[in-house]
Amino acid sequence: MKIIFAGTPDFARVALTALHAAGHTVAAVLTQPDRPAGRGMKLKASPVKQEALRLGLPVLQPASLKTPVIQDALSALNAELMVVAAYGLILPQAVLDMPRHGCLNIHASLLPRWRGAAPIQRAILAGDAETGITIMQMDAGLDTGAMLCCDAIPIAPDDTSASLHDKLAALGGQAIVAVLDQMSKGALAPIPQPDEGACYAAKISKAEAMLDFSRPATELARAVRAYNPAPGAATMLHCAPLKIWSAYIAAGQSGVPGRVVAVDAQSIVIACGTGALCITEVQPAGGKRQSVSQFLAGHPLSKGTQLGD
Repeated sequence: MKIIFAGTPDFARVALTALHAAGHTVAAVLTQPDRPAGRGMKLKASPVKQEALRLGLPVLQPASLKTPVIQDALSALNAELMVVAAYGLILPQAVLDMPRHGCLNIHASLLPRWRGAAPIQRAILAGDAETGITIMQMDAGLDTGAMLCCDAIPIAPDDTSASLHDKLAALGGQAIVAVLDQMSKGALAPIPQPDEGACYAAKISKAEAMLDFSRPATELARAVRAYNPAPGAATMLHCAPLKIWSAYIAAGQSGVPGRVVAVDAQSIVIACGTGALCITEVQPAGGKRQSVSQFLAGHPLSKGTQLGD
């Protein structure tokens, strides 16, 4: 099938690779313009652009899809379908209507649950037992289009957003290839999304990632996993930010929320509103990610220390 692919981050790169390997003709790849990155703030190509160049595919990087110039360029490609995955630009109706088979989106949740920008993080934060990939026909709404397939996977107790992202990226690549194969055979019927169970996955903010130790330890343990790798769960220690990268619920511990109730060579236990959180990996301000044993070697910490102030 002759397609246009639109995507930007690594999640989308996996799908592009899968579609190309399956033999589909990628007439063009749309991705976000290069952005400054790193300490030197040099322009860096998106993962999708890097993969497209590796595969020898033409790349388009418009700042908007609303101009006649880019719409004429896309129309001239005469693509049968557009596949979209975490692209980052709004598709105007003229673009949605352009391909003969419309535009399909690879979404990292089981719609209608977790429509929106941060479905992976929100699923972990909510304590969902499972999530998955939905391939949907795009319309003018926010992730509201009719569904072509839903593939579910369990969320493991130790899944972070990073590990779950990788699982879902692989599943998304498999799912879109399977959907296009069925479409070519005329074997797919879109199913409208139900209203029941719809909820929105709002974008994660840095402020939200500051841990509130008055909350139950079960919630905070999920938060640490959900905010890994970005923006990173954090607290304040001696008036300086401290990121927390790995933690689990400490059985049988309690105390004043935010107060250190136990310290050993491998962990720091902090009391929460209910229960306690055992921290095993941190990152001090201006430092690198490190084990608690490495951190304590340079930052001695005693029982009774208050965090979050």
